[in-house]
Amino acid sequence: MLVLRLSANLSTKFFYSFLFLPISKIPKMAPQESGGGGGGSDNGMKNQLPNSSVMSREQKTVGVMDASGSLGSELVKKLLQRGYFVHAALQSHSKGKLQSMKVQCTGDEKQNLKIFHADLLDYHSILDTLSGCSALFYIFEPPFEHPIYDEHMADIEVRAAHNVLEACAQTPTIEKVIFTSSATAVVWTDTRDGASSYCDVDEKSWSDINFCKKFKLWHALSKTLAEKTAWALAMDRGVSMVSVNGGLLLDNNLRKTSAAHPAANNSIQSFPSYLKGAAEMYENGVLVAVDLWFLVDAHICIFEEVSSYGRYLCFNHVINCHKDAVKLASMFMSSPPQSSEDTRVYPQRISNKKLNELMVNFNGQFQLH
Repeated sequence: MLVLRLSANLSTKFFYSFLFLPISKIPKMAPQESGGGGGGSDNGMKNQLPNSSVMSREQKTVGVMDASGSLGSELVKKLLQRGYFVHAALQSHSKGKLQSMKVQCTGDEKQNLKIFHADLLDYHSILDTLSGCSALFYIFEPPFEHPIYDEHMADIEVRAAHNVLEACAQTPTIEKVIFTSSATAVVWTDTRDGASSYCDVDEKSWSDINFCKKFKLWHALSKTLAEKTAWALAMDRGVSMVSVNGGLLLDNNLRKTSAAHPAANNSIQSFPSYLKGAAEMYENGVLVAVDLWFLVDAHICIFEEVSSYGRYLCFNHVINCHKDAVKLASMFMSSPPQSSEDTRVYPQRISNKKLNELMVNFNGQFQLH
């Protein structure tokens, strides 16, 4: 799969107004080439896995938790289409969404879907969902009563990750965990050595925890701490885990919502937490996004490919020029900045080569039955 690049360019001033965050408050950063600490080292995991081959095609039962968000619900649909039995777990306030999905299912799909209530902070409710599952797709969705990424979200997300991995370790049928993380757990690091050149970012890179705390990058902090917690527990308990570090999620529902409610789209609450520090990510060549369909296919490919291991950066858009940025802004703002004379194109300094090589022969339309 090739990274989609759109021609033209974006200025830093655009993201200044877009994110309401003075750039002077966040210094230049060089993405970290390799991150000390935390699990998920590609070299450490690769030796534990067999040679490349696709998993056996018999019907399996898999869990999707939390299935209430865009990614989770689309994963449920795609897994059902491919012939899997699916345990869809969601927070209690979202039950209507999955119930309506069940109504829309036809034939075997309706019989193959079971819906569970799971509180990620309640270990026993997670165990109920996992019973009989051979794999889990884990996606953290902020709880209904705490929807905003702030200084308290990291604690919630870490506790949830710990509970989920511990439950997987205690479920004998679980063979693989696909843990959804974020590119924000990769791209943020403090340049203490004063180096003038930027390092390229790949799956070996980790965001700097102290840097994220210092500049209140709460999304990055939560994702980094939660993923490191999951890797540490997976290695300690012998759980086979792979993580997917996705870029900013681009969803058709987001586009429709923006068009339907333009007046609300200039408030800071309408911006994804992912985008705090977007100007710096943009200038450093690490601002990336991923279409929902591509992220879903990547999750399923990583699950089905026995050779998958470690971490995978997942994106199919690189935002490094003005036209890209204006297009991105139009999803969140009713009046994005007008085109400028800025013709700079910042070098891409983030790679998803590992995922592209894994997905080269993936057939997203293939069904198991």
